[in-house]
Amino acid sequence: MKISFQKKEKISEQILSLLYSINPKSYFTSQIAEELARDEEFVKKLLIDLEKKRLIFKIKKNSQGIPYIRRSRWKLSDKSYEVYKKHQSF
Repeated sequence: MKISFQKKEKISEQILSLLYSINPKSYFTSQIAEELARDEEFVKKLLIDLEKKRLIFKIKKNSQGIPYIRRSRWKLSDKSYEVYKKHQSF
């Protein structure tokens, strides 16, 4: 079953909203998928699309500086946070 462009955009907005609500923390792909009750691979594709648009960014290393091998954490970009913050105040 193919998901429409509008539904993908709505789910992407939910991802941004979730990341905004936990800022400055970051979430793993699996945590985002669990919060939104969506398939992890589908969420990963949307996260990559959002990263290409520079709305979010991927954290590739843990707090000790060791690179993740099979996992990724995601965080809202500073610019996106400021835009989202202004939008929320209206």
